[in-house]
Amino acid sequence: MIRTMTTQPVNASLALDTPTAVVDLDLVIPVYNEQKDLAAAVRRLHDYATSNLAHSFRITVADNASTDDTWQIATALAEEFAEVSAYHLDAKGRGRALRAVWSQSNAAVQVYMDVDLSTGLNALPALVAPLLSGHSQIAIGTRLAGTSNVVRGPKRELISRSYNFILRRTLGVHFSDAQCGFKAIRRDAAAALLPLVKDTAWFFDTELLVLAERSGMRIHEVPVDWIDDPESTVHIRSTAIEDLKGIARMQRSLRRDAGALQRIREDFSPPITAQPPSSGIVGQLVKFAGIGVLSTIAYAFIFLAMKSFESSQVANFSALLITAIGNTALNRRFTFGVRGRVSAGRHQLQGLGVFMVGWAITSAALFLLHRFDPAPSPIVEVGILTVANGLATVARFVLMRGWVFKKRPTLPVG
Repeated sequence: MIRTMTTQPVNASLALDTPTAVVDLDLVIPVYNEQKDLAAAVRRLHDYATSNLAHSFRITVADNASTDDTWQIATALAEEFAEVSAYHLDAKGRGRALRAVWSQSNAAVQVYMDVDLSTGLNALPALVAPLLSGHSQIAIGTRLAGTSNVVRGPKRELISRSYNFILRRTLGVHFSDAQCGFKAIRRDAAAALLPLVKDTAWFFDTELLVLAERSGMRIHEVPVDWIDDPESTVHIRSTAIEDLKGIARMQRSLRRDAGALQRIREDFSPPITAQPPSSGIVGQLVKFAGIGVLSTIAYAFIFLAMKSFESSQVANFSALLITAIGNTALNRRFTFGVRGRVSAGRHQLQGLGVFMVGWAITSAALFLLHRFDPAPSPIVEVGILTVANGLATVARFVLMRGWVFKKRPTLPVG
């Protein structure tokens, strides 16, 4: 299948045919003047995918302004194989080519690999599996893992390790290999991130990964076997300079894009659900009771301390409010097994709603006590409030388990 596009915005009209069949994987190979290697690479990839992938696929050759016979070879391959598609852009840039194809692709997962297929294809199923399952949004091959088998010269090895070291020190990234030509991204993640990516050349990969990590997306790393192509046309010096410029630009732009990244984080962070301990409700009750005892002791000390200079109702309200915040945080972490910061604010707000119930119960107990004894001793007040807090604790457990930390169904991944 043959497609052409201009270097206008990605939504520019397509001159010829556009694939309509939805596939699981779009295996994209960006090329520039690769007439020598293109046909062999596509045939090898097609043979592997046909024999080894359990998912539907399309191979897309993204020709970015080649001046040799690359485009003619790409169109011939598209006519020969039903699973091969060819894109043509009228301007250079690996990032530009990937942006164009990924933005138009209807595949669930878009994959990128270099035309020399330096990365062993046996890693492809492991690369796409966590994306198809919904576990991660991006997957990358890494040549720097201890189990990776890499064959390349010392110069390229030094440059690669130095570049990734600089990334970690300047941008604080955690992924290990930014420039390995073997990556995959879910369609929904690409749609969210691509509008923020500015680079159209070799820094495109790095910028995409940094934005993904800063927005809370999961990046899965796959150790790969990799054999350096001695005839690679990549100009190391100029590419390194452009990459360093890209790092400097990103240090400025990350602050500007903070709001957009936060919105992406809210959309893509893993759903937080309550994970009951293996002991079930009994285990929850034991942990809840233990936290409740600590909260009650803290409440009593705060109440008695404040009672010396405030009314009983004010001291009760203040002591309950302070201990409620700590109680919610402890129960969130230990009783109901909720991890991470996502939804922590909502849980605290709902916890305050639960606090209001407890406050109503204890306030009613104080009100009734003072009706029968207008001047009770602090010990009697604490005793009555301890009983009231016991009733409030039962109410808190029911509300926390059935409302605040109720396990919610996970939305299916489309």
